Amino acid sequence: MTEKTSPSPAAIKAWARLMRVSRQLMERAEDALKDSSLPPLAWYDVLHELAEAGEGGLRPFQLIERTLFAQYNISRLLARLQADGLVEKLRVDDDGRGQTIRITGKGREMRRRMWAVYGRSIAELVGVRLSNDDLDILAGLLGRLRHPAILE
Repeated sequence: MTEKTSPSPAAIKAWARLMRVSRQLMERAEDALKDSSLPPLAWYDVLHELAEAGEGGLRPFQLIERTLFAQYNISRLLARLQADGLVEKLRVDDDGRGQTIRITGKGREMRRRMWAVYGRSIAELVGVRLSNDDLDILAGLLGRLRHPAILE
């Protein structure tokens, strides 16, 4: 590593805290779902994206883009969600091998139940610990780190 590409002590500190806090928050949100006998957060992410997509659903590659799951993870997760009746796979007329994934009524209900716990976790883990101004600043900073950056 050259001097120009070495991270500053401040960058190292920020990175370490971001990674640790992110992991801790996700683990606590997962624990809250588990304690409520609900599926893991990955299920919520997929159900949320499908609900947002509406009746048209999404193709698997679109879910991969929106959730950032690897293809093999999405395939297994979708198979499980379908087996539980939370999503349905529909053939794409103009693509013999293509599928569209759509959330079912049961999937919408599961998403609603999960959100009750997940949303409460967000409020308890982040919302009550930071002021609205702090939350806006944090969201802005994290948006700048995202690729592509969100500059709001």
